Amino acid sequence: MIIRNRQIKREHSRSGRGAVRPHGPAAALLALLGVMLGQAAFGQAAPAPAPRVLTLPEALALADAQNKDILKAREYRRKVQGRYLEERAAALPQVVISSSASRASDESQKAFGGGLFEEFDFPVSQTLYTAEAGVSQALYTWGQVGAAIRAAREGVAMAEDQLDIYRQAVIRDVSAAFYNVLLAKELHALAVQNLQLKQRHLDEARRRYEAGLATDYDVLAWEVDVQNARPAVIRSDNAIRTARERLRFLVGLEGQEVDVSGGLETPLGTFPEYGASLEVARRNRPEITDLEHQEGIARELVKIYGAGNKPRLDFKGGLGWRYQDIGGGSADGLAWSAGVYMTFPAYDGGRTAGKVIQAKSDLATLGIEKAKLRDSIALQVRQAVDAVQEAGLIVEALSGTVTQADRLLYMAEKGFEYGAMTRLDIDDAQLNLLRAKLNLSQARHDYLVATVTLNWVMGQLQPPAVPSSP
Repeated sequence: MIIRNRQIKREHSRSGRGAVRPHGPAAALLALLGVMLGQAAFGQAAPAPAPRVLTLPEALALADAQNKDILKAREYRRKVQGRYLEERAAALPQVVISSSASRASDESQKAFGGGLFEEFDFPVSQTLYTAEAGVSQALYTWGQVGAAIRAAREGVAMAEDQLDIYRQAVIRDVSAAFYNVLLAKELHALAVQNLQLKQRHLDEARRRYEAGLATDYDVLAWEVDVQNARPAVIRSDNAIRTARERLRFLVGLEGQEVDVSGGLETPLGTFPEYGASLEVARRNRPEITDLEHQEGIARELVKIYGAGNKPRLDFKGGLGWRYQDIGGGSADGLAWSAGVYMTFPAYDGGRTAGKVIQAKSDLATLGIEKAKLRDSIALQVRQAVDAVQEAGLIVEALSGTVTQADRLLYMAEKGFEYGAMTRLDIDDAQLNLLRAKLNLSQARHDYLVATVTLNWVMGQLQPPAVPSSP
């Protein structure tokens, strides 16, 4: 009987009827645990922050302000500007203010004078206080100072070219990444549409099977098609995330997801010509001017190193006050000095000649690099022009194909409903429509990317004057 009552109590406690409610400390502990579990559940259910949606001008402006490569190029430009100030200082007067306080004692001075210093108790210690302003100015350096200033000025211009190179490269990469996101989203939408279409056909096959108008084979075939269409949806969804993460990295955002707004549709312009594009590229590419500035620096270095074994003149002067105390006697007053000094390294063991040979070799190497760069740019222009023409012609060829393929699918579905066409006809029509849409989206993407690449090859990419939104 006791065992029977215990079983009844356990059954009541499980069902909630007749359960004994805890009270006291146990009730408080359970209440606190319930609050904590509720907060944890609420935190898990909290929606993730929405990604930051960017247009192409906004993405370019954001990258121009936050891309790490551009920030490094700006810091390099500032460093070179500091180097220019350093080199220019060699041509300006150098002023140094100094002061000192010293006390010296030398007992060996008593040995001078045949012992007279000891007889007359000549002092051997002295105290000296000085305050002086000294100035030095290079008068003639055989062209070293002027060449150094000109080289530093060329370095500043070269730093500007480096910044322009990085900015144009970032514009190219950000634009391509932006179009990659748009393409990935379109491919995902096509994969979803394909899956939905196959699912609709499966549902129709099941209805026809229930009505006795289809066989098990028809239903099973459509089920296989539906399952085969799912991997494309999964892959395209992952491709969207990858493309968006690539864009986030290029624009310099941290801890925030990004998305894009826009489309791949764009009107086709006049196809570029190779000759005109090549002339623009040779005139605008910052890489060419960068090498020209490097050549200017190398020429100035030849002059600087060539003057290493030549004489130079410098002016040095000073004006100050001195106080001396020797053996109780003291005096103070103004002190000055001025003079012109010549230094001439008559023989340096061939060090100057060696540096000159190296500098001339560097200058000749830069000339070869510039010729190589011109040939490389010619090849890049040819490839970019061909890519624009190829993608544009494909877009033109496929513009009406999607409409025709869509109409063919509609006719195949209607024919299948009336028994005039087979399932194989529908599969072919679906495949043709999917291929047409995929090819058109890919061609539009390729045309946009090829256009951006051609503008980069010609050195015409400039960041938009659009402030990034906070």
